[in-house]
Amino acid sequence: MPPKCKFTKQEVVQAALDMTREGGIASVTARALGERLGSSSRPIFSLFQNMQEVQQEVIQAADTLYQEYLKRDMEAGEYPVYKASGMAYIRFAKDERELFKLLFMRDRSAEPPEDEPNELRPLIEIIMKNTGLSEQEAYLFHLEMWVYVHGIATMIATSYLEWRWDTISQMLTDGYMGLKERFCKKEIK
Repeated sequence: MPPKCKFTKQEVVQAALDMTREGGIASVTARALGERLGSSSRPIFSLFQNMQEVQQEVIQAADTLYQEYLKRDMEAGEYPVYKASGMAYIRFAKDERELFKLLFMRDRSAEPPEDEPNELRPLIEIIMKNTGLSEQEAYLFHLEMWVYVHGIATMIATSYLEWRWDTISQMLTDGYMGLKERFCKKEIK
């Protein structure tokens, strides 16, 4: 009979998440994870089939943390709700650089393409309500705004630039207002 595991699946995931925060997902090897847990790597494989399964659990844990950022910032009332989602995305990139990279900067070419993620639905509805745009137009509006927000977040996550929060806030307002003007302007033919 194999020896009883000294740690839980959740403890392994938490250790792997902490290692990812410190050195990126590439630092999470079976050997390093075992050492982090004060063990060999063998007990890890009594809880997980392979390291890919551990990595998937880390991605899920990182996404849960990101969703907490979104919820907290969108409910805080410091910014309008749609803007708060962008500010949360950028704050996550600043606070959790390696987790941000894992979620939003990893190679996804081997992953199946996602349909419209469920978390976009409330954001699309906010844009529709605030602008009067159709669902398709609001979706395109959001995609363009997200590219802008992602660029700022990426520069922060990679330490390319550091900006003050009031500057970031103003930039998001400017981007939003510019898109709103363009999308909502009635063209005369």
